[in-house]
Amino acid sequence: MRERITYVQKLGDSLAPSAVTVDGGTIRGPEVHAAREDRLTIALDELPPELRALLRSTQGLHIRWVGTVAYEAVSPLLARLPPGFHVLFPPIPSIVDDIASGSLCATLVKIFGDISCSGPAESFTSLPEGRLQYYQQLDSLSHFIQYAKDQLCRGSGSSCAARLDSLSKAASLDISYDASQQVLRITALWPYQRQLVHATSDARLRTEVGILSTDQPQTLEPHEVGISGLLTVLGQDSKPSPTMFAFASRHRDAESSFSAQFLSPTGLHPTLQLRLDSRKPPALSPSPDVEDADDADSRCAPYAYLTLPRTIFADKYQLSDPLFLASKNLTALRYTTQPVDLEAPEYVTPQWGSAVLVQLSPPSGLQPRGKQKQKQKQEQHLEQWTAEIPLHLRYLAPAPGGYSTIRVPYPAVFWACEADEGVEFPPSPFEKAHLGYDALFSPRTVFWHVEPRPAEGRLLVSSLTVPVLDVDKAGWVSAGTAAAVLAGFVWVAWKLLGVYLRDGYGAGRKVEGEKKRQ
Repeated sequence: MRERITYVQKLGDSLAPSAVTVDGGTIRGPEVHAAREDRLTIALDELPPELRALLRSTQGLHIRWVGTVAYEAVSPLLARLPPGFHVLFPPIPSIVDDIASGSLCATLVKIFGDISCSGPAESFTSLPEGRLQYYQQLDSLSHFIQYAKDQLCRGSGSSCAARLDSLSKAASLDISYDASQQVLRITALWPYQRQLVHATSDARLRTEVGILSTDQPQTLEPHEVGISGLLTVLGQDSKPSPTMFAFASRHRDAESSFSAQFLSPTGLHPTLQLRLDSRKPPALSPSPDVEDADDADSRCAPYAYLTLPRTIFADKYQLSDPLFLASKNLTALRYTTQPVDLEAPEYVTPQWGSAVLVQLSPPSGLQPRGKQKQKQKQEQHLEQWTAEIPLHLRYLAPAPGGYSTIRVPYPAVFWACEADEGVEFPPSPFEKAHLGYDALFSPRTVFWHVEPRPAEGRLLVSSLTVPVLDVDKAGWVSAGTAAAVLAGFVWVAWKLLGVYLRDGYGAGRKVEGEKKRQ
């Protein structure tokens, strides 16, 4: 097993080597404002038997958990997903039937707890290139933390359990299996905040600690991110070593934010409104002296990627009308999960829900142009704009009181920009792939992420109160329905009986005979 602990500070922040003490297998330093990322790399034969058997039968497995509490991200740790539990799974065709029997979902339930999937064939939806996708709202990692303690902390003392307990404050957790290397990578991210620089190595691990910050050397290419700082291998180095490097990154900071909320009144056809604080496309060059507004305007477009639970969905037919889309500041529906049953109630829908990618359209006249005056562009940069995404509720199961509350996670909002011809994005220490929406764009697409900020409170979730059948009054409904049906039957029977008593059964034959004689 290998471990990598990284503290990532903002541009301009740094820590002098003299402020860090390395003593054998322990590194100590002061508190710094930084995001922290811990990555544990485990070989396949070091995993528990049931997890090892599952992974050996796959081409890859990618699990992402994102907390509902808003957090600040720093470069290069910028890739975002809607809050919740995400699974991307590319099955091998020859063993799909074996996996679909329930081993995947059974393993997920054992590790993460309250996971409601029954099998890939029933609960998952399809993505391009034959991959399968699953999503579910999951607020806590408590079940995973206990499972990891049982599997990884046997005979390791209290330090192992304490580190796993710290996952309760993590912003995200990624678990990715690389079939080509037969290794499982578990990556946890804590948000940008005050962090105490302290780490201790384990005899079973090779532990590398980095205290880094973003940098902008003069040789930096437009598609690259610069990093500088200190690196230390615990148990091997006696002092930190300075380092500086750059790498191509597909995930960048758009330096803007958005919020989401449902417009009132919501009804059964609610509208999710996105409020963005800037209409300005990202600067494609790292140098502020380069005037590239025209270039960014033509190569970039804003998008919203939604993971909608089965309680709510988007109607692709409604989102195909150009005039309707323009009135909502939308350009087009670029992708939606297929098929989506428009009539099925929530309680008979087997799939987890649907994924939707919508291209947004800033209002006309707000897009910056390179030939405009600089002062005008700065003023327009402060202007907010909104986009509205119409959605539809499904019929929900009856509930006490006649109302149910559903929660819809914030979407991931980003600008997608096409990189220059010839630019490549090889694997890097901080790059994230297999996010779901990245497969809907070309490999040369760069994602400039817009930071989500809650409209109210701290949670990146929009709530809706939905009227449903009140189970406390369901008996009266059943009795009333039966009484109405019975009354209708009696009325029809009475009318038929009246006709029979007045005209008799032979009246019809008599009239028919007269017609024949004529």
